[in-house]
Amino acid sequence: MSHKLTFNNHCVCSINYHLVLVTKYRHKCINVKLSSSLYQIILNICSSWKTTLNEFNHDKDHIHLLLECTHNIQPSKFINNLKTVSSRLIRKKYSTYLDQYY
Repeated sequence: MSHKLTFNNHCVCSINYHLVLVTKYRHKCINVKLSSSLYQIILNICSSWKTTLNEFNHDKDHIHLLLECTHNIQPSKFINNLKTVSSRLIRKKYSTYLDQYY
């Protein structure tokens, strides 16, 4: 992993977050099809927030994200939006599949 520095008028930074998100009750419900949709959704959210998704990995009950953010993004708001939007879209698209877990 190379540390790409972001230069602005008053600061130079390299902000990376390793985020691990687990499924509710740690149900093993993430399959290949769901993870590919989740990957696309997260890419869209990251592009709208001007954030770079450097890595995406998953297991059946959690996902790992390596994110590179700019200095003006509040992590709590970004993660809240990421979790809310991705959950809503996945539950909408895979409602019949996820009904057996929740």
